[in-house]
Parts: sequence; structure tokens; C-alpha cells
Amino acid sequence: METDTTFDAVVVGAGAGGCCAAARLAAAGRRVLLIDDHAWLGGRAGTEVIDGYRVNMGAIALEPGGVFEETFALCGAPLDIREPKPAAVFYLDRKVVDVSRGGLGLLLGGITKQASKVLDQFAQARSGSLPDGRQSTEDWLNGYTKNQTVHAIFRNLCAAIFAMNASEIPARAFLTYFTSKGAFKRFGFHPEGTMGAWQALADAVERLGGEVWLSAPAEKIEVENGRARAVLVRRGGALVRIEAETIITNCGPKATVALAGAEHFTADYVRQTQEQLKPAANIVYNFASREPLMSAPGIMTFGKTRRLCNMANLTATCPELAPEGWHQYVAYAVPKPALGDFDSEAEVAEGMEDLREQFPGFDDKVKMLSVRVMRDDWPAQRSGAGYDMDQFTGIDGLWCVGDAVKVYGNGGTQACAETAKIVVEKVLAGVAAPA
Repeated sequence: METDTTFDAVVVGAGAGGCCAAARLAAAGRRVLLIDDHAWLGGRAGTEVIDGYRVNMGAIALEPGGVFEETFALCGAPLDIREPKPAAVFYLDRKVVDVSRGGLGLLLGGITKQASKVLDQFAQARSGSLPDGRQSTEDWLNGYTKNQTVHAIFRNLCAAIFAMNASEIPARAFLTYFTSKGAFKRFGFHPEGTMGAWQALADAVERLGGEVWLSAPAEKIEVENGRARAVLVRRGGALVRIEAETIITNCGPKATVALAGAEHFTADYVRQTQEQLKPAANIVYNFASREPLMSAPGIMTFGKTRRLCNMANLTATCPELAPEGWHQYVAYAVPKPALGDFDSEAEVAEGMEDLREQFPGFDDKVKMLSVRVMRDDWPAQRSGAGYDMDQFTGIDGLWCVGDAVKVYGNGGTQACAETAKIVVEKVLAGVAAPA
């Protein structure tokens, strides 16, 4: 042990939830240490540079307004989000359908005579009448329409937002998101890649008296008499012991149990990490072209596809992401199943076939930058919507934030920011453990 030091709080993991938690604590006057085992900020929502292109590893869309933007305002961090207009369109039979004015009703009304039945269910959900949580979105939709195009659209909406197939996400979670959560009504891209947002929060933590250590993995969380006491961190070859009143992890409940030792948690909590959490997978295709592939400036959701669910036109609003003269895109595919084992090579190939089908001559037009399969310990979501655990771990002073402890039915970076707000507010109120 090289050194022993003290902070008010240690945040383990500099992903979206961890960065937001550290920034909120620092803004409240707490001395915070934010650590991550990687050399970059943002975790699975980080950004890498490939041949001069700023390539996002996973998440790309940042939502202005709400708790996410509130976090930046609290700590005085700049937030540069450029919103495309229209933000979201659909691509059906190689035609762009803009629903920015008519919404889902306009889209469904042009496809099926059963549209009113489906829309009525959304209206009922807004008034609080929701399925019980056991029925899948696919089964729920089957009760109102068998139209294959409508089912394809809903499948791809589920895949794009939650990295889950419609057969895997509970209808209750899907409807909750679209009727009471953000539902990506507003979103945008960062001209530096998502990394720009996390760097702004990390800079704020340091400006407010905290520290940020990258390439500094946590090796152990010390627990004594039912309370988290310290974190052992490997930094530059030395092992550093950090005492803290509050320890917040952004590495997921399963990894948190591994760090602190299963013997310190209740048997039910350990069981939940093994049985309740359901990591959700997706495949991220980053590519560029000289000629534009899509006219819409935002995110385009597809209709009938094998696996491809949506695609974003990044340089339409943020040309800085690519070298001059190039158009940069990211497309997402969700495997079948997304919550279970699958053949990565075969699923990547299915998504590529979709891209070729949607954009004739695709292979000759694009420069592929990366293909990343987000799964297992590096998933698109640490747990799919509807299968989350609580933010409290059962150990005093030890909390989780991030996409395995989301509020029911939420998704995206906004959901991670929401978990940070919930936890930090309890910490600031002096709550070591919920009553």
C-alpha cells in the first residue's frame, strides 16, 4: 500500500451515471474522486478517434432539458448539444417519412386501419392504465394489429431505444417510456462526440476541488460492520487506499458485488445480480461516405429489416466529427435474442445485409470505421428495461448508478443521469441507507 487518503465520496466508473454523480456531488461542495479503469471517460458511451474520425463507441444521442442538462447547469459545465431538425424520421420502402408534426398517429394511420386501436392504448397508458409487466410488447401489439410493417416499426423502436426486441421488453416498460418519460422528443449530438459531454463534467469536478483518475481500476471495496469504508485503487502500479463516507459505483451491481465481496450482501441481492439482471446487446456500425447516404439530419428508424433498427446522420449537424468532405454515420442492429446468447459473427452479417439492402451499392460507397458488438460484460445496457435493480446495495454508504438501476421504463443517457440525481440527493440528505 503506497498511500492512504480520504475523500468525501468515491465514484467508481466514469460512465454517464458516474460522471453525473461525481459532478452533482462536487457541485454540492463534496470533495469527490472519480475513477475509471479505462484511459477514457464515458465508458460504453465514450469516443475514440479512428483515421481522423471521432467515433462514438455506443450511445450517441444526448437529451437536452430534464435531469441530464440540469446536471451540467448545477456544476457550471458547458453542454454543447446540436439538435437536428427533424430529429427523428422513419425509412419505409426507401422513403423518408417525417413524423415531426403528426407523430406516431400520422405514421400508423398511413399503414393500418387498426391505428386507432393502438393509439388508444397509448392514451390509456398516459392516464395510468398499463399492462401488468408480464406481457411483452410484441404480444401486446398482437392484440390490436397483425400488420407486419407496424410490428417491424415497433420492433425497431424497441431495439433502437432499449437494445431489446419487442418480444423481450415488457409492454408496460415500453409504454411507460413513451407516455411518461422523455421518449427522445428532443435530442442532439455533441461536436466532439459524446466524449465532449463527459469531459465537461470531469473538468467541472476538478475545478470544484475533486480529482479524476483514469487508467485507475478499483480492486476492492472495503466493508466493515455493514458499511462501505474505503476503495483500493491501482494507480500507476501502486495500490492506493481511499477512505470515503460515500461510495458510488457505475460498474453495475454484479461488478459491485465482486468488488465488495458477496458475503457482505444479502442473499437476495446477490441472487438478483445473477437472475434478475438481463444485459441487452446491440451491434454498432460506424462508417463514412463521400456522397450522402441519407437526407434526414437526425436519426432514421427502419421498417422491415433483419436486424438493423436505426441510423444517425452525425455530420449533418456536427461536421467536425469527420475529416472535411466526408459524411459520417452510425447504424445500430439488435441481435435475436438481445437478452441471451447469440452468434456474433452471424448477427453482424445480418446487419450488414440490411445495410446493403437499404442502401444499394453500400460496400462501394462507404469506408467502414468500426463494427462493435456490445454484449456480455460490455453490453449496450447492463440490464434491459423492466429488469433493473435498486440503486441501494443493502450496504450502508454504498450505492449504484447507471443503466442497471434505472427508474422503471426509462432508457438512454438521460436514465443514467436520473439515477445519479436520485442517489446524490439521498447522500446529500444524509441517507446512508433507505429506511
